[in-house]
Amino acid sequence: MTSKYRLLWASLLLATLSLSAHAALPTTVDGKPVTSLAPLVEAVAPAVVSIRVTQERRNPFGMPAEASGGGSGVIVDAENGYILTNHHVVGEADEIEVSLIDGRTFEAEVVGSDAATDIALIKVEADELSEMPIGDSNDVHVGDFVIAIGSPYGLSHTVTSGIISSLGRTGIIRDGYEDFIQTDASINPGNSGGALVNMSGELIGIISVIISRSGGNVGIGFAVPTEIASSIMGQILDFGEIRRGLLGVNIQTIDPEAAETLGADIEGGAIITRVFPNSAAEDAGLEVGDIIVAVNDKNIASGTELRNTIGLLRSGDTVNIRYLRDNKSRSTSAKLGRAEDQLLSGADIHPGLAGASFAPASTSSDSGVEVTNVEQGSPAAQRGLRAGDVITAVNRVLVRNLRDLQTVAGNSRILFLLVQRGDRSLMLQIR
Repeated sequence: MTSKYRLLWASLLLATLSLSAHAALPTTVDGKPVTSLAPLVEAVAPAVVSIRVTQERRNPFGMPAEASGGGSGVIVDAENGYILTNHHVVGEADEIEVSLIDGRTFEAEVVGSDAATDIALIKVEADELSEMPIGDSNDVHVGDFVIAIGSPYGLSHTVTSGIISSLGRTGIIRDGYEDFIQTDASINPGNSGGALVNMSGELIGIISVIISRSGGNVGIGFAVPTEIASSIMGQILDFGEIRRGLLGVNIQTIDPEAAETLGADIEGGAIITRVFPNSAAEDAGLEVGDIIVAVNDKNIASGTELRNTIGLLRSGDTVNIRYLRDNKSRSTSAKLGRAEDQLLSGADIHPGLAGASFAPASTSSDSGVEVTNVEQGSPAAQRGLRAGDVITAVNRVLVRNLRDLQTVAGNSRILFLLVQRGDRSLMLQIR
């Protein structure tokens, strides 16, 4: 984009505007009419691609069948052919076809994918690609103008406009790590994986999900910030996998009422209910009963905020933690461990275990896998799992650690879990 157009779009942010159901652009800048977003769209649209995926399945009669779907993506590295999109667009695909704005099509391969953030990185072998510069999503403010580009209902390179409606949205994806940007730019099925772009022509988010009873746009859409998408892409390229950070604690939210009960002069935080042996938290000197109120100078108001903040960092990162102990403020630093070494998400094991997380058992025998958390209303909760349960066998096969649980449960459609709950044993059937 030329410097002339960059100055024009930067000026738009400072202009007087009126808002209706969707954001209205300023009619004048410096007394001159502003009639079109075309220069901005022309600069960034070539970096947005349409994605078509196919997946081999079996029909109800057991015969091979092919399912197809689609979405969008954003070229962020033209030289290497790297494209950011959503995990839910390409994560289960057997074949991926990418279409450019100039009509060319290419086969793509998945470089890496992360269900918890809904980000995937794919690659094409192609020349003369256009890339979109990645902006800093930390500089985004509520009220900023944005455009969304994608392929809703297969209509490639559809452009819509709006504003940033809210920041830091959570609770949208179960078991996910979330910090969504909310926008009222029109987003529909097929926009997934597409671009949310600021007025400087920079990518600030990868469109991920909408809230709608009808399945169509109602002005509530969400995008994964580039801060998260870039971190996931970096881990995929650096390690070939996701190495999510782990503090090594169980936590509960401290709301204002609970804080008052404890005599703590805080509005919220995350109280530690368990510290795992040999964890980053133990090495940092954290103890049960400590209330974490900030990580890297970011205030922590709930257990969810702490989980998201830590989970979006890399293993090996050092974080500064501010906490209360006996109502006195303290601070420490912790070098994060690797989540995959100590915690396992039920969604990664079996659909019936989604909503539960697992860790090595803390019993004296250190045999078995402990259920550390079960989300209310989740499949795991509906099937009777509770936090604190210790799974000692699956389908009559002894479970000694997380690897055993993943190996046995991951290869079975029906699970019979032998569970130790307090001083009694019980069997749970998971389908």
